[in-house]
Amino acid sequence: MAATPIAVITGASSGIGAATARQLAAAGYRVVLTARRKDRIEALAAELTEAGHQATAYALDVTDRVAVDEFATAFRSLAVLVNNAGGALGADPVATGDPADWRQMYETNVIGTLNVTQALLPALTESGDGTVVILSSTAAFSSYEGGGGYVAAKHGEHVLAETLRLEIVGTPVRVIEVAPGMVKTEEFATTRFRGDTEKAAKVYAGVDAPLTADDVADTITWAITRPSHVNIDLLVVRPRAQASNSKVHRTL
Repeated sequence: MAATPIAVITGASSGIGAATARQLAAAGYRVVLTARRKDRIEALAAELTEAGHQATAYALDVTDRVAVDEFATAFRSLAVLVNNAGGALGADPVATGDPADWRQMYETNVIGTLNVTQALLPALTESGDGTVVILSSTAAFSSYEGGGGYVAAKHGEHVLAETLRLEIVGTPVRVIEVAPGMVKTEEFATTRFRGDTEKAAKVYAGVDAPLTADDVADTITWAITRPSHVNIDLLVVRPRAQASNSKVHRTL
C-alpha cells in the first residue's frame, strides 16, 4: 500500500492556512500544521484527527532558520509544501512608513518562504512528485497607495516563485503561485491595523461577497490535485466585485 502523501502548511493557525489544511486533509493528505501559535494548530490537528484525518501540529516561526532546519529533518520525502505564512502591517505612505514594519513584512513573507522552501526542497525532490505552493497576492503585480511595504514584499515572493520554477525545471517538483485579491478573513485586516476593528471593517465595507479563506483554499487544493505533469504556474483569484487592487465595486 502506498504511503499517505504528506503536506506541510505554514501559517496554519487561522484563515487561509487553516482552511487549506482542512481541504488537503479531506483530499487524502496527512497534513503537518505549522505556525507560531501552538494552541491554535494543536486544536486544529485535534479537530482533523477527530474527523478521521491525519494531522500533526508543529510550532514554528518561519523566520527562524535554525528552527526551520531542525523541523525539516523530520522529512525524508514530502509531497506538498504550502507557503502561506505572511501578512501585512500598517497602511502608511512611503514617506512616513515605519521601516520596522517593512522589515518584518519582508522577513515573514519573503525570507520565511525562502527558509522553508530551501529546507524542504530535498524532501520534495526525493518524493519524485513534489509541489511547492507560494501564496502571494494581487499586490505582487499592482501597487496601491498605503501598501508600499506589503506590495514590495509580495513582489519579492512572486519573483522567488518565478525564479525557483526556472531553476528547478527538469526536476520532479512543481512550483505553483496563487495570488488572491480581496479576501475577508478573521485576522488579516485586523492585524494590519493593529487590532483596530473599525479600520479593518472599512476595507470590506459595501463589497458584495469578498473572497473567503475557503475560496482560496479550494483554489490551492485544486491546483495541487491536478495531474502531476500539469503545473499551474500562476493563478490570480479575485471576488467578482473587484476588478483590480484600486477598482472595487461597493454598494454604500
